[in-house]
Amino acid sequence: MSIRLNACGISVHMERALILRELTLSVFQGEFVGLIGPNGSGKSTLLRTLAGFLKPSAGEVLLDGEDMAAISRKALARKLAFVPQDLTVDFDFTVREVVGMGRHPYISRFAGENGRDREVIEKAMRETGTLHLSDRSMPSLSGGQRQMAFIAKALAQEPEVLLLDEPISALDIAHQLRVLSVIRKLCDQGLTAIAALHDLNLASRYCDRLVLIREGEVLARGSAEEVMTESCIREAYGVEAVVATDPSTGKPSVTALQEAAG
Repeated sequence: MSIRLNACGISVHMERALILRELTLSVFQGEFVGLIGPNGSGKSTLLRTLAGFLKPSAGEVLLDGEDMAAISRKALARKLAFVPQDLTVDFDFTVREVVGMGRHPYISRFAGENGRDREVIEKAMRETGTLHLSDRSMPSLSGGQRQMAFIAKALAQEPEVLLLDEPISALDIAHQLRVLSVIRKLCDQGLTAIAALHDLNLASRYCDRLVLIREGEVLARGSAEEVMTESCIREAYGVEAVVATDPSTGKPSVTALQEAAG
């Protein structure tokens, strides 16, 4: 299995504050990696750096062994898609128009969509359950519907690597399961995905590996069984928790009890 995305000792400073500290992360083709950790731990900054939006102050990010800084934006958009946490829309686009923007890396400046583009767009909307919203304006949607539309836009890019910052935070449980199931299925077909997730139990269920981040550093990484331990939860989140095996999934399940003493 080849390494698809590689962060090599990256540090990121923002407004003189050190957000990421010499962080190293390798993600393989076909993996679904979940980034977990408390608010402010650096998960969003890591994703934005992996997406090429932030330049590390030290270290480098490699995509298929190539320095991401040397890849053109259009070429990068054909390989990597990013779904941010902030999904505000300033213009009155329809859902179909927004999802269609995912095809821009493949369409020349003066050409329109072809049959292949329309097929990909419809498939992305069908997979995310947004096809019935096609003609709705983005400002008229709920936060959850808007999030699903942007995930569909990312899928329409047909990326090899998909980065998602809290992709299920605004969704009800049915849509959370839909999104994670779609990502899981695509990873089984060869997509590489990295998502920041707050729901530890869903991260445990769907992800191949978890990376627990605290104060800009990796506290633990590995399988859910290796990362979701009571001691790791206490150290990262400052809470006492019980970790048990969910009989329905066979995966670790966390029940937070109270803030840790001291």
